[in-house]
Amino acid sequence: MRAALVGYSSSEEEEEEEDGGRRGGGAQEPPPASASRPRLPVPAGLPGDPEPEEAVNDDSSRHGGRVRRFPHERGSWATHVYLPYSVQEEFLELLELLVSRARTYVASLAAMEEFHLSLSQCVVLRYHWIDPFVRSLKERLAPFHRFFCVADQVKVYTNENKTRTFIGLEVSAGHFQLLELVSEVDRALEEFDLPTFYKDPSFHISLAWCVGDMSGRLEGQCLRELQDIVDGFEDAALLLRLQWDQVRCKSGNKYFSFPLR
Repeated sequence: MRAALVGYSSSEEEEEEEDGGRRGGGAQEPPPASASRPRLPVPAGLPGDPEPEEAVNDDSSRHGGRVRRFPHERGSWATHVYLPYSVQEEFLELLELLVSRARTYVASLAAMEEFHLSLSQCVVLRYHWIDPFVRSLKERLAPFHRFFCVADQVKVYTNENKTRTFIGLEVSAGHFQLLELVSEVDRALEEFDLPTFYKDPSFHISLAWCVGDMSGRLEGQCLRELQDIVDGFEDAALLLRLQWDQVRCKSGNKYFSFPLR
């Protein structure tokens, strides 16, 4: 089995490098939605536009071996739309069991500190696009209700350029609601000529990661052992039935929250 591709080449790098992860930084309420949103041309050289930043030292050794997908430039903000997951103590116990077992195959695996389910790739927004993008998201996501999904299938993922490998819990029930959300997020992205989400996404919550393509070591026997741990964990069926009550957008160091009804 080949490891699935996942768009982690920038989102978590930007979050950790620019804002020390998702700790703190309360969500900001986006401005009111506009009545109509014509497709926006790409602006260039607008008055007050920040000047390009001087060269940034992208020494991967300073960031756990992570490599940027795109160069850092002042005025361009890495942006990601996702469902945030607040873990319970039992989830952390399960995580510890899984990571401990997986480390017998890949010792460099590190557990994630924050958890989410992605609804977009990491894209680059110009600073003056952030508010209209947030308004579009707010309007498009307003009709959605809270819902549940089940994430109980262990899977191995790699990012697009194979510089990082992830172990995640893939969603086995709740795809329809997730695809509906992605469809509206995609429409907002298209207004700004930004890349949409994957056509056949594997919705999941990442649990652990390591540098390099280690999928060959983690698939097969290791993956079977990890799935056995999940299947045998007490109250796993209830624990991994996840309720989503908000969508969140992170752009640079700004957070925007969109509560579901």
